[in-house]
Amino acid sequence: MNSFQFPDRFFVTGTDTNVGKTVVSAMLTLGLEGTYWKPVQSGLEPMTDTDYVRSVTQLDETHFLPERFRLTQPLSPHRSAELDGVEIHLADFQFPKVLPTYPLIVEGAGGLLVPLNKTDLIIDLIQHLSLPVCLVARTQLGTINHTLLSIRQLQQANIPILGVIMNGELNPSNREAIAHYGQVPILGELEPLTVVTPSTLKSAFKKLFGS
Repeated sequence: MNSFQFPDRFFVTGTDTNVGKTVVSAMLTLGLEGTYWKPVQSGLEPMTDTDYVRSVTQLDETHFLPERFRLTQPLSPHRSAELDGVEIHLADFQFPKVLPTYPLIVEGAGGLLVPLNKTDLIIDLIQHLSLPVCLVARTQLGTINHTLLSIRQLQQANIPILGVIMNGELNPSNREAIAHYGQVPILGELEPLTVVTPSTLKSAFKKLFGS
């Protein structure tokens, strides 16, 4: 457990797709009693990430902002938008003037270099929103390379890095390597949850960050 203080707004991205950033986002939204926003949703079946976070946290509607883009195909946003006949522009993304609860947890789509259109990537969206980043990484083999590459991209773009949350079975060696070579804090290690419920998410948050 650490006493890390999250800012009022931050962006949750992953080193890759399916690294667990939605579960981490759910844990943070519930633990911080914040607001969740998924600006770009690619794929609507069987449920969207917003629907999933709402389901596992059991938070009411005041804790969720609507997606700016709801794309039907589970593909990279640039391709899904193309198939849906939609154009995505960075200017489309704006914060609401008033948020019911803070902090605002913004979840990306895939990793940092996932394209939104022919010129802009997720990392450009992060810059457009001027948000610091919480990076979610796997714990398994391969995570050191993926995580250090993501850290380097963020550093080159001068995007503040809050730290890394590692998701999976504990792996002290990989944790130490990422902290050492990446020169970033490891905010916590979320071990696999047998079931994802408000109770297990709250317990995990308390274990990582306290009450």
